[in-house]
Amino acid sequence: MKAGKLTPNLEVVNIKQTVDFYSENFGFELVMAVPESMDGVEQALADGKEYVYALLQKDQVELMFQRSDSFKTDVVLSTEPGIGASVSFYMEVEGVVELYGKLKGKALQMTELKTAWYGMQEFYVKDINGYILAFAEKVDA
Repeated sequence: MKAGKLTPNLEVVNIKQTVDFYSENFGFELVMAVPESMDGVEQALADGKEYVYALLQKDQVELMFQRSDSFKTDVVLSTEPGIGASVSFYMEVEGVVELYGKLKGKALQMTELKTAWYGMQEFYVKDINGYILAFAEKVDA
């Protein structure tokens, strides 16, 4: 087996709210979305329309978001844990101090920026679905 890439598919309550959260706070862009009618793929979210899936991208990071009802139908092995479960997503970024400064003034649940014992300057943010995101950058020695 050769692994190519890993793109998490996260169960969420509301696609539009989640897309807005990731776009406004972290600069992710919508790649594609699937409307509730599941009759095609769209490159933009339309007002007055509900969606069951969205793929977002920021540089080399991709995240898939799927509405709970659709997720449970497609991912038949999923059980009933809380949406956030017990996972965090650790992303290495450039400009962690600047990102922290940009987010600090917003009403987000987040930790303080710190340098960990393993040489990464990092902080954690909880998204609107309960997922925990880490943003980290290697500290120059």
